[in-house]
Amino acid sequence: MTSESVRPTTGPARRTVIAAAGAAGLAVALTACGDDDDKAKPVGSAGTVLGRTSEVPEGGGKVFGDAGVVVTQPTAGEFKAFSAKCTHQGCAVKDIANDVISCPCHGSEFSATDGSVKKGPATQPLPAEKITVEGDTITLT
Repeated sequence: MTSESVRPTTGPARRTVIAAAGAAGLAVALTACGDDDDKAKPVGSAGTVLGRTSEVPEGGGKVFGDAGVVVTQPTAGEFKAFSAKCTHQGCAVKDIANDVISCPCHGSEFSATDGSVKKGPATQPLPAEKITVEGDTITLT
């Protein structure tokens, strides 16, 4: 018979405990950094009532943050909708005035008429969203 040294195993190995603690700390750090209110939310689902036409000024627009959509009114009675997520780094667009949709994070500007880039750093237009206007109600379709 050979005599071997046997260690009793009463719990996880030291390496396992250290690795788990490190992973937990990293998860907490990533979670804290990942929740940024300036980031646009995903686009709402079809059938979502966004709001009233009276909320969207002519030559301007309104961001419907819960749905991740910006609705503009380039000319009286003409309503357009785009993703509220800037194509540069995903921040939520905020201001719409004088036919321009502006992103506060890095200064990108988009056309309120067709979503095209008017000023970078963004290089891609805002994706169009489908809406219907019935009476004074704007609905995502």
